Amino acid sequence: MNKKFKKLLPRVRENVSLKSHNTFRIGGKARYFFVAKNKEDLIKAITTVTDLKLPLFVLGNGSNLLISDKGFKGLVIKIKNQKSKIKNNLICVEAGVSLGQLVNIASKNNLTGLEWAIGIPGTVGGAIAGNAGAFNKSIGENVSGVEVYDVRNKRIKIFKIKNCKFSYRESIFKKNRNLIIISVKLRLNKGNKEKIKQKMKAYLNHRIETQPLKLPSIGSIFKNSKGFFAAELIEKCGLKGKKVEDVKISEKHANFIVNLGKGKARDVVKLISLIKKKVKGKFGVILEEEIIYLGF
Repeated sequence: MNKKFKKLLPRVRENVSLKSHNTFRIGGKARYFFVAKNKEDLIKAITTVTDLKLPLFVLGNGSNLLISDKGFKGLVIKIKNQKSKIKNNLICVEAGVSLGQLVNIASKNNLTGLEWAIGIPGTVGGAIAGNAGAFNKSIGENVSGVEVYDVRNKRIKIFKIKNCKFSYRESIFKKNRNLIIISVKLRLNKGNKEKIKQKMKAYLNHRIETQPLKLPSIGSIFKNSKGFFAAELIEKCGLKGKKVEDVKISEKHANFIVNLGKGKARDVVKLISLIKKKVKGKFGVILEEEIIYLGF
């Protein structure tokens, strides 16, 4: 290991398997791996790795991420910054807070607007970057401001909602990887605690009934679009249950690919390619992935 790197980041580790750091349980090793426990850790790790001109990837819960079997040749920073505070209808949370934690914080304070996120296994940072959503709602609708670290300028910046460029499963943070999310302010509405709990229960039950939650996956592979749902097109192509080695298209939800235990990223890529080819051939629709690829 680079001695300067080790001196600057004493807790950095080498050759760490990323399988246990994503919800697919697939992927190779990170050349370097560092857990950022707070904002200061995160900024120090980013500045260190950029000064040494090494590739960088900031990892949340890995719930929308396909990692190459070859792993990642740079530094993976696992974010664990999890502070939160509430003022009136505003919740300020750091990027490492899980969506489950966020929904519970809102619920305990009688704040409504995020019940739809219950059961999504991601972190706030990843959710903001990908403008995560469900049930015709998305997290960008509640954003008041986003605190980021700009890697190029080595400065902390605050992005107002108009500058975040939120669209369906997209944001400026997803397109510009030099903008690392530190924290976010979310504006919610006051609500009735019992009604909030009822909504959470209904959304969670729907997920349990319609999604293959008992097997490792990374959620929906493809974006929906106006006029079609990706899952319906995949199902109409007769692809439910289609396997490549130890990964398959879920019989429960055709827009999910599940890992049967020993899945490889290369086989997921083959399935994705097959789906796109079949859907384009049958319907003339070019499906677009909503997942992020790392190490390819």
